[in-house]
Amino acid sequence: MAELRRVVWPSRQQLFSESVAVILMVTLSAFAIAAIDRFYGWANAQVFR
Repeated sequence: MAELRRVVWPSRQQLFSESVAVILMVTLSAFAIAAIDRFYGWANAQVFR
């Protein structure tokens, strides 16, 4: 209980903005990985026809 009293909880606005930032970064990372995967799949198809 003493440790929980020391915790600094984020405000509602800070929690919302950081959650949006995390969701945006995860989405962009997923699109980047998907694009790289498609490129390597395409290159593989061109090389090993």
